[in-house]
Amino acid sequence: PVDEVTLDQRRSAKVVNFGIMYGAGPYRMSQELNISMGDAKELINTYFNTYPGIRKFIDTTILNAKQNGYVLTLMGRKRKTPNLRSKRQQIVQAEERAAINMPIQGTAADLIKIAMININKRMITEGYRSKLILQIHDELLFECPASEVKEFAEMIQKEMETAITLSVPLKVDWDYGNNWYEAH
Repeated sequence: PVDEVTLDQRRSAKVVNFGIMYGAGPYRMSQELNISMGDAKELINTYFNTYPGIRKFIDTTILNAKQNGYVLTLMGRKRKTPNLRSKRQQIVQAEERAAINMPIQGTAADLIKIAMININKRMITEGYRSKLILQIHDELLFECPASEVKEFAEMIQKEMETAITLSVPLKVDWDYGNNWYEAH
């Protein structure tokens, strides 16, 4: 059950999911997870057998990048991929990793920017006294009067979860504290 997942299990899951998506091989996976190379190979094989759509996404993304010379975010932002035609295999492999990464990370960046714009509009029109202090990847840090915390957090959660429409729901968690460390 989700409520029984430990922080270490969550960290390991992130290493596996992001590592495999961005081309980490058995050596890197074994180093990150402190497991043997054999276990890392088995983990990667099991992952692709369990989630064949991931392999299809990777292969299709690279093929389209080679054919079109670019990749796109869901919002249509483009990144050219000229190094896929390099004669040096290391350069091609690095460009393949970037081509896989960009639609995912780029879409996440598009999403957070759209959410920030929508949140800012609501902050102005609804007269919130809270202030956006910092964006850290997919997190937003606000300075907020205690009297606004619950209502403001619910508004932010809604705006972040609905910034763009996806086939799967986005889930946003929030917390508060006297500083960022306490809120985590």
